[in-house]
Amino acid sequence: MFDAILFDLDNTLYAPERQLFSLIDVRINRYMEDVAGIPGAEVDGLRRRYWAEYGVTLQGLMRHHGVDPEDYLAYVHDVDVNARLHPDPALRHALRPLPGRKAVFTNGTRDHAERVLRALELEDLFDAIFDIRVASYLPKPDPAPYRKVLQSLDVAAERCLMVEDSAANLKTAKALGMGTVLVGGGKKEAFVDAVIPAVSRLPETLPIWATP
Repeated sequence: MFDAILFDLDNTLYAPERQLFSLIDVRINRYMEDVAGIPGAEVDGLRRRYWAEYGVTLQGLMRHHGVDPEDYLAYVHDVDVNARLHPDPALRHALRPLPGRKAVFTNGTRDHAERVLRALELEDLFDAIFDIRVASYLPKPDPAPYRKVLQSLDVAAERCLMVEDSAANLKTAKALGMGTVLVGGGKKEAFVDAVIPAVSRLPETLPIWATP
């Protein structure tokens, strides 16, 4: 069926209602104002612009404000993960028997991913973590990090399934030949193979790829 399954991290392996990413959002705004020296009135507009142009705020800050990416990443991910996330036995039960290797593919950092997986008690289920550094800080949905991940796993795109809460990120995955699952509901675009309300429902989708 699949040799590898790639999982996004934030708002995918845990529900957005946990509000963990909102803590990171606050840290991003604070960094832009307090560290990068951007006037507070300009922060929201610049974030929207950089997201639209580059996929993440970081790329805009690197290109236009000379920000050190490692300093930025350490700052914005300095949040209390355990205050928002707790062990998820139901998700563990759902993910454990899935076929192939399982990897996290995130625009965040490895350290943040490791802390999230530990909080959910899922860390032993994943074979690899690919973070924003995998393609020199180029984020999803740029195709470069996807290709780096596939190369590292030594797996063809057609033998890989991607599980994400971002339709834009799945669009690139599908263009490369991957299977795609959108988490959290939303419109089933042509490049999305299945839509599920939560990642624990992933096993229910696998029969659509089963060989007759």
